[in-house]
Amino acid sequence: MNKAGGIAMGAGGGVGSGPTTAAAAAAAQKQKALMQRVETDIANIVDNFTHLVNVARINDTPVRNSQEAFMMEMRAARMVQAADSLLKLVSELKQTAIFSGFASLNDHVDQRIGEFTQLAEKTDSMLARIGEEAAASLKELETHYYSSDQRTSQTLEP
Repeated sequence: MNKAGGIAMGAGGGVGSGPTTAAAAAAAQKQKALMQRVETDIANIVDNFTHLVNVARINDTPVRNSQEAFMMEMRAARMVQAADSLLKLVSELKQTAIFSGFASLNDHVDQRIGEFTQLAEKTDSMLARIGEEAAASLKELETHYYSSDQRTSQTLEP
């Protein structure tokens, strides 16, 4: 049994992505609490199963057999409770992943929309500036061309 845990709940990536620092701390705390629940429930299942197997020995004394049957029923009921707790935990994790994922995903999408809007505005202004510079350069070239000696000498020599 791996007590280190196999559940990984990421808190987000690099700069500008994922939840804020406070939300990341809350998520880490919640992850720790959930991991403790998982470890407790699994330990309860294993412990009750071990006791169930130990009690399942057959003895000759009828009174002892009825006590052992009661102990077996009690341990089996505790195993069922621990398994039910694990199932509820899985359901809670699924709901958390779905709803938290959408909230952080929406925040990330909104942030990216803002970044792309700023980038589009920068690109538009840059294109406008380049267009103005090209128009000015073209006008300057036309002025030089129409006032140049070569053009006037070519039109006179047909």
